[in-house]
Amino acid sequence: MLNAPEAQHDGINVPIEHRFEPYDDNGGTSVAIAGKDFCVVAADTRQSTGYSINSRFSPKAYVLSDTSVIAMNGFHADGLTLKKVLDQRLKWYKFNHDKNMSSDAIAQMLSITLYQRRFFPYYSFCVLGGVDENGEGGVYCYDAIGSYERELARASGSASALIQPFLDNQVNKKNMQNVSHAPLELDEVLRIVKDAFTSATERDIYTGDTLQICIIRKDQPVEVQYYPLKRD
Repeated sequence: MLNAPEAQHDGINVPIEHRFEPYDDNGGTSVAIAGKDFCVVAADTRQSTGYSINSRFSPKAYVLSDTSVIAMNGFHADGLTLKKVLDQRLKWYKFNHDKNMSSDAIAQMLSITLYQRRFFPYYSFCVLGGVDENGEGGVYCYDAIGSYERELARASGSASALIQPFLDNQVNKKNMQNVSHAPLELDEVLRIVKDAFTSATERDIYTGDTLQICIIRKDQPVEVQYYPLKRD
Protein backbone atom coordinates (compact mmCIF):
# COMPACT_ATOMS: atom_id res chain seq x y z
CA MET A 1 0.00 0.00 0.00
CA LEU A 2 1.41 3.33 -1.02
CA ASN A 3 1.33 6.15 1.45
CA ALA A 4 0.57 9.64 0.22
CA PRO A 5 3.58 11.90 0.56
CA GLU A 6 3.36 14.31 3.43
CA ALA A 7 3.16 18.01 2.61
CA GLN A 8 6.56 19.64 2.83
CA HIS A 9 6.56 22.99 4.58
CA ASP A 10 9.54 24.83 3.19
CA GLY A 11 8.46 28.24 4.45
CA ILE A 12 7.11 29.29 1.03
CA ASN A 13 4.58 26.71 -0.12
CA VAL A 14 2.35 26.55 2.92
CA PRO A 15 -1.43 26.24 3.33
CA ILE A 16 -3.24 29.57 3.04
CA GLU A 17 -5.85 30.37 5.64
CA HIS A 18 -9.11 31.75 4.26
CA ARG A 19 -11.30 33.56 6.75
CA PHE A 20 -14.27 35.91 6.49
CA GLU A 21 -13.90 39.04 8.59
CA PRO A 22 -17.27 40.81 8.93
CA TYR A 23 -15.87 44.02 10.44
CA ASP A 24 -13.48 46.77 9.47
CA ASP A 25 -12.38 50.00 11.11
CA ASN A 26 -12.70 52.90 8.69
CA GLY A 27 -11.22 55.50 11.05
CA GLY A 28 -12.33 59.07 11.53
CA THR A 29 -13.24 61.15 14.56
CA SER A 30 -16.43 62.68 15.96
CA VAL A 31 -16.96 65.38 18.59
CA ALA A 32 -20.14 66.63 20.26
CA ILE A 33 -20.48 69.55 22.67
CA ALA A 34 -23.68 70.67 24.39
CA GLY A 35 -24.45 74.30 25.16
CA LYS A 36 -27.19 76.00 27.14
CA ASP A 37 -29.65 76.14 24.23
CA PHE A 38 -27.76 74.43 21.40
CA CYS A 39 -25.62 71.42 20.55
CA VAL A 40 -22.75 71.02 18.09
CA VAL A 41 -21.91 67.68 16.48
CA ALA A 42 -18.81 67.57 14.27
CA ALA A 43 -17.01 64.82 12.36
CA ASP A 44 -14.33 64.61 9.70
CA THR A 45 -15.11 63.12 6.28
CA ARG A 46 -12.08 60.86 5.67
CA GLN A 47 -12.81 57.15 5.26
CA SER A 48 -9.81 54.83 5.23
CA THR A 49 -8.74 51.21 5.56
CA GLY A 50 -5.26 50.63 6.92
CA TYR A 51 -2.93 53.03 5.13
CA SER A 52 -5.30 53.53 2.18
CA ILE A 53 -7.86 56.33 1.86
CA ASN A 54 -11.14 55.04 0.43
CA SER A 55 -12.84 58.44 0.24
CA ARG A 56 -12.01 62.00 1.18
CA PHE A 57 -15.67 62.97 1.52
CA SER A 58 -17.64 60.31 3.35
CA PRO A 59 -19.66 62.12 6.05
CA LYS A 60 -20.09 60.41 9.41
CA ALA A 61 -22.66 62.82 10.88
CA TYR A 62 -26.30 62.36 9.91
CA VAL A 63 -29.30 64.57 10.65
CA LEU A 64 -32.05 62.45 12.22
CA SER A 65 -34.48 65.29 12.97
CA ASP A 66 -34.55 69.02 13.61
CA THR A 67 -33.45 68.31 17.20
CA SER A 68 -31.00 65.41 16.81
CA VAL A 69 -27.82 64.58 14.90
CA ILE A 70 -25.88 61.34 15.16
CA ALA A 71 -22.20 60.77 14.39
CA MET A 72 -20.80 57.24 13.97
CA ASN A 73 -17.28 55.83 13.98
CA GLY A 74 -16.08 52.31 13.31
CA PHE A 75 -17.31 50.25 10.36
CA HIS A 76 -18.85 52.62 7.82
CA ALA A 77 -21.21 50.03 6.32
CA ASP A 78 -22.66 49.19 9.74
CA GLY A 79 -23.13 52.90 10.36
CA LEU A 80 -25.11 53.30 7.14
CA THR A 81 -27.27 50.28 8.01
CA LEU A 82 -27.92 51.61 11.51
CA LYS A 83 -28.86 55.01 10.07
CA LYS A 84 -31.45 53.35 7.78
CA VAL A 85 -32.94 51.44 10.72
CA LEU A 86 -33.20 54.62 12.81
CA ASP A 87 -34.81 56.55 9.94
CA GLN A 88 -37.40 53.81 9.51
CA ARG A 89 -38.28 53.75 13.21
CA LEU A 90 -38.54 57.55 13.29
CA LYS A 91 -41.00 57.43 10.38
CA TRP A 92 -43.07 54.76 12.15
CA TYR A 93 -43.19 56.95 15.26
CA LYS A 94 -44.26 59.95 13.17
CA PHE A 95 -47.08 57.99 11.51
CA ASN A 96 -48.31 56.47 14.78
CA HIS A 97 -48.16 59.57 17.00
CA ASP A 98 -48.35 62.45 14.51
CA LYS A 99 -45.32 64.15 16.05
CA ASN A 100 -41.55 63.93 15.86
CA MET A 101 -39.58 61.97 18.43
CA SER A 102 -37.72 64.05 21.03
CA SER A 103 -33.96 63.82 21.37
CA ASP A 104 -34.26 62.01 24.74
CA ALA A 105 -36.55 59.43 23.16
CA ILE A 106 -34.19 59.00 20.19
CA ALA A 107 -31.34 58.42 22.65
CA GLN A 108 -33.28 55.62 24.36
CA MET A 109 -34.39 54.13 21.03
CA LEU A 110 -30.79 54.04 19.81
CA SER A 111 -29.74 52.22 22.97
CA ILE A 112 -32.46 49.59 22.46
CA THR A 113 -31.61 49.22 18.76
CA LEU A 114 -27.94 48.57 19.53
CA TYR A 115 -28.72 46.17 22.39
CA GLN A 116 -31.02 44.10 20.20
CA ARG A 117 -27.99 43.29 18.04
CA ARG A 118 -25.66 42.54 20.97
CA PHE A 119 -24.80 38.99 19.77
CA PHE A 120 -23.68 40.26 16.35
CA PRO A 121 -23.40 43.99 17.06
CA TYR A 122 -23.20 46.92 14.76
CA TYR A 123 -19.50 47.85 14.82
CA SER A 124 -20.50 51.48 15.20
CA PHE A 125 -19.59 53.74 18.10
CA CYS A 126 -22.19 56.48 18.21
CA VAL A 127 -22.36 59.99 19.60
CA LEU A 128 -25.81 61.58 19.57
CA GLY A 129 -26.27 65.30 20.02
CA GLY A 130 -29.52 67.18 20.33
CA VAL A 131 -31.74 69.70 22.04
CA ASP A 132 -34.31 68.29 24.46
CA GLU A 133 -37.89 69.39 25.06
CA ASN A 134 -36.68 72.04 27.54
CA GLY A 135 -34.43 73.58 24.88
CA GLU A 136 -31.22 72.41 26.57
CA GLY A 137 -28.38 70.80 24.66
CA GLY A 138 -27.36 67.24 25.41
CA VAL A 139 -24.71 64.75 24.27
CA TYR A 140 -25.22 60.98 24.49
CA CYS A 141 -22.23 58.66 24.13
CA TYR A 142 -22.62 54.93 23.31
CA ASP A 143 -20.62 51.75 23.16
CA ALA A 144 -21.30 49.10 20.49
CA ILE A 145 -24.06 47.34 22.43
CA GLY A 146 -26.10 50.31 23.63
CA SER A 147 -24.75 51.38 27.01
CA TYR A 148 -24.88 55.17 27.12
CA GLU A 149 -24.77 58.24 29.30
CA ARG A 150 -25.56 61.91 28.89
CA GLU A 151 -22.56 64.22 28.99
CA LEU A 152 -21.51 67.76 28.25
CA ALA A 153 -18.81 66.94 25.70
CA ARG A 154 -17.48 63.75 24.14
CA ALA A 155 -14.99 62.70 21.47
CA SER A 156 -15.17 59.35 19.68
CA GLY A 157 -13.12 57.62 17.02
CA SER A 158 -9.48 57.27 16.07
CA ALA A 159 -8.35 60.61 17.55
CA SER A 160 -10.56 60.52 20.64
CA ALA A 161 -7.57 59.93 22.94
CA LEU A 162 -6.07 63.18 21.64
CA ILE A 163 -9.23 65.32 21.72
CA GLN A 164 -11.00 64.15 24.89
CA PRO A 165 -8.39 65.59 27.33
CA PHE A 166 -8.65 68.90 25.47
CA LEU A 167 -12.45 68.87 25.86
CA ASP A 168 -12.15 67.94 29.54
CA ASN A 169 -10.03 71.02 30.07
CA GLN A 170 -11.69 73.57 27.80
CA VAL A 171 -15.36 72.51 28.15
CA ASN A 172 -15.61 70.69 31.49
CA LYS A 173 -12.99 72.98 33.08
CA LYS A 174 -11.20 70.07 34.75
CA ASN A 175 -7.83 70.69 36.42
CA MET A 176 -8.47 74.43 36.35
CA GLN A 177 -8.86 76.85 39.25
CA ASN A 178 -10.65 80.20 39.52
CA VAL A 179 -12.51 79.75 36.23
CA SER A 180 -16.14 80.36 35.37
CA HIS A 181 -18.31 77.29 34.84
CA ALA A 182 -20.92 79.21 32.88
CA PRO A 183 -22.17 77.47 29.71
CA LEU A 184 -20.11 78.20 26.63
CA GLU A 185 -21.40 80.38 23.83
CA LEU A 186 -21.77 79.01 20.31
CA ASP A 187 -18.84 80.99 18.87
CA GLU A 188 -16.53 79.61 21.55
CA VAL A 189 -17.72 76.03 20.99
CA LEU A 190 -17.10 76.33 17.24
CA ARG A 191 -13.59 77.62 17.93
CA ILE A 192 -12.87 74.70 20.29
CA VAL A 193 -14.15 72.16 17.74
CA LYS A 194 -12.05 73.59 14.91
CA ASP A 195 -8.94 73.80 17.11
CA ALA A 196 -9.43 70.21 18.30
CA PHE A 197 -9.66 68.76 14.80
CA THR A 198 -6.87 70.94 13.43
CA SER A 199 -4.56 69.62 16.15
CA ALA A 200 -5.74 66.00 15.80
CA THR A 201 -4.99 65.89 12.08
CA GLU A 202 -1.32 66.59 12.86
CA ARG A 203 -1.05 63.33 14.83
CA ASP A 204 -3.75 61.01 13.50
CA ILE A 205 -3.52 59.79 9.89
CA TYR A 206 -7.13 58.56 9.93
CA THR A 207 -8.57 62.05 10.51
CA GLY A 208 -8.58 64.82 7.93
CA ASP A 209 -9.80 66.27 4.62
CA THR A 210 -12.98 68.12 5.67
CA LEU A 211 -14.73 68.92 8.94
CA GLN A 212 -18.52 68.65 8.93
CA ILE A 213 -20.16 70.74 11.68
CA CYS A 214 -23.85 70.39 12.55
CA ILE A 215 -25.43 73.07 14.75
CA ILE A 216 -28.69 72.13 16.47
CA ARG A 217 -30.98 74.80 17.95
CA LYS A 218 -34.55 74.60 19.22
CA ASP A 219 -37.27 75.42 16.68
CA GLN A 220 -34.70 75.84 13.90
CA PRO A 221 -33.48 73.53 11.14
CA VAL A 222 -30.09 71.94 11.66
CA GLU A 223 -27.33 74.13 10.22
CA VAL A 224 -24.45 72.31 8.51
CA GLN A 225 -21.06 73.95 7.95
CA TYR A 226 -17.86 72.66 6.36
CA TYR A 227 -14.31 73.54 7.32
CA PRO A 228 -11.16 72.36 5.46
CA LEU A 229 -8.63 70.11 7.22
CA LYS A 230 -5.26 68.63 6.29
CA ARG A 231 -5.40 66.40 3.23
CA ASP A 232 -2.09 64.56 3.68
